[in-house]
Amino acid sequence: MDINFYEQVYEVARLIPKGRVTSYGAIAKSLGAAKSSRMVGHAMAYAGMAHPKVPAHRVVNSSGLLTGKFHFSSPELMKELLAKEGVEVKNDKVVNFKKVFWNPLEEII
Repeated sequence: MDINFYEQVYEVARLIPKGRVTSYGAIAKSLGAAKSSRMVGHAMAYAGMAHPKVPAHRVVNSSGLLTGKFHFSSPELMKELLAKEGVEVKNDKVVNFKKVFWNPLEEII
């Protein structure tokens, strides 16, 4: 486990605004590690132990699917947290994914 990479992932994830989502791949690209989306996924699996908190519920796959939902205390929690922020999810997929997508490469200056 690469602690430094995980911390970089968490730093990017903490920047995702409420009501927006990003993808594992987008985070990987923003860190200059475009082929490391799976490593980002592994980092997000451990995000619950990170301090300060990491809004892991805002990170989905490149199609908007809630593929990380089983890493939450309840598989429905990820969907519930997104719904509280106004992100609509249907059949475990973010509705209007392109509209609510936050691209760290464009947003982080």
